[in-house]
Amino acid sequence: MQQDTPQIAKRRAREEKTISQMVALYCAGNHEPASRTETAVCGEAVCPECAQLDEYAALRTRRCRKMHVKTSCDACENHCYKPEMRERIRQVMRYSGPRMMTKHPVAAIRHLLGR
Repeated sequence: MQQDTPQIAKRRAREEKTISQMVALYCAGNHEPASRTETAVCGEAVCPECAQLDEYAALRTRRCRKMHVKTSCDACENHCYKPEMRERIRQVMRYSGPRMMTKHPVAAIRHLLGR
């Protein structure tokens, strides 16, 4: 894998944080507070199941070979998520997407603009 430019590295880190925030938001809205014993990449509390998804999504983002040209994962011709993980992340995005505007508005706007 080639070295990221500073701009791409910044985008990769921002995208990793955004997906982690979405997973944490999903977990907070769908799982009991007592079950949130793990810490997501973004620093928020999540349950073990969501922590696993969060780490998987972070790893996929870190290894993305198309970061310099892609606008979003769903528009990418290179699907790097396993099918079952892809479905789980879709559930997270369906739930968290509309709620990101109130919890993390800057991240939500950047995500929508693909920057």
